[in-house]
Amino acid sequence: IEKLMKTCYEGKNDGKLTASEKIDKILTNRILAIPIFALIMWGVYTLSIGTIGAWTVDFMNDTLFGTWIIPAVTAFLESISVSPWLISLVADGIIGGVGAVLGFVPQMFILFFLLSILESIGYMARVAFIMDKIFRKLGLSGKSFIPMLVASGCGVPGIMASRTIEQDRDRKMTIMTTGFIPCGAKMPIVALIAAALFDGSAWVATLAYFIGIGAVVVSGIMLKKTKLFAGDPAPFVMELPPYHMPLFSNVLRTTWERGWSFVKRAGSVILLASIAIWVLNSLSFDGGFHYITESSGGASILEIIGGILAYIFVPLGFGNWQCAVATILGLMAKEEVAGAFGTLADIGEIGELFFGGSQLAGMSFLIFNLLCAPCFAAMGAIKREMNNAKWTWFTIGYMTVFAYAISLIVYNIGMLISAGVFTVWTALAFATLIVLLYFIFRKNKYDNNTLRR
Repeated sequence: IEKLMKTCYEGKNDGKLTASEKIDKILTNRILAIPIFALIMWGVYTLSIGTIGAWTVDFMNDTLFGTWIIPAVTAFLESISVSPWLISLVADGIIGGVGAVLGFVPQMFILFFLLSILESIGYMARVAFIMDKIFRKLGLSGKSFIPMLVASGCGVPGIMASRTIEQDRDRKMTIMTTGFIPCGAKMPIVALIAAALFDGSAWVATLAYFIGIGAVVVSGIMLKKTKLFAGDPAPFVMELPPYHMPLFSNVLRTTWERGWSFVKRAGSVILLASIAIWVLNSLSFDGGFHYITESSGGASILEIIGGILAYIFVPLGFGNWQCAVATILGLMAKEEVAGAFGTLADIGEIGELFFGGSQLAGMSFLIFNLLCAPCFAAMGAIKREMNNAKWTWFTIGYMTVFAYAISLIVYNIGMLISAGVFTVWTALAFATLIVLLYFIFRKNKYDNNTLRR
């Protein structure tokens, strides 16, 4: 092609590298590309979740809602002799629950703004090119990374973007793994755990993003060694646009669309869920059906339900009813994990109350909620794109089992290393790790080289 171009085409930069080509010599370098990508994402999360973002969350949760709105609303309702239960519903249930989610809105807007700039200048197209080499070793092509880029905003359009992949097996694997990428709805969980247990450190958010990438990589290696997904990846050809200054109007429009979608969910699904949590946490059957007060006491309905579910999560280090309820409600909408905690306690007390101040327990909780089955909307998208109930349930089941396995390994082996604690769950964690390593490193009997031999 180069020889033919020299005989028939003359350009102003003939024989010279353009500015974009000079930049790509560094940003798409086979050695430097991945470290640079990791550094850029660290910078994005440092600004959005760390420095600037942490200040906005402190202001929104501690000052705006905690110091101004909730006390003012409570005082006003008390002044007009509103019933105590209604005051609690409005202040703790509605404002506390929805406010816990809305407190992260500035962080989300900052994150979406920075990602929009990276998309607009042409860098995110390079990321697909960079990841193509890695994905090809997993049996996928760079096309599979494009839905995952979209999923960083919301998992639903990310899953829908997989329909551009021609090969059915690659498309199904992409659908199964796209949900691992932290979407905007999962970022409040990340920010919440970072603030509660890690002093708001930005590395927690960066780690969460690459945990999602790692889950995609590990899943790709394992699944491609099965008969269902064996085969060569589809070829991937894409045009890399020249680097250019971002169009400010496009950046603002993209940021607003993603951010407003987040706010609308907080104003609808999260509102209803927060009211439901308050109602179930305020009513009890102990000693007859009644509203819980300081004098009446009794275990709430929510505590009873959560207490039953909590046994599932004991091996993962967060086997209390509050974490169990938050995790289950996360299936409705991932933002509701933060909303549930906000309804049940003050944001500043979450780390000590629900995780005993254990960073390992908090990290295990974060990993499970990042990697487990997505929200109902994303499940619906999976069903539409798979167009098969068995594949839909297989996808949901695979994600949940994978999330449980990784959390089990991280928490129990982490406890052994950090505190010398060895339990039956530690033995199970090692057994799970051995099985996982076997599926990763076993010989692929379905690849073309093996079949030819």
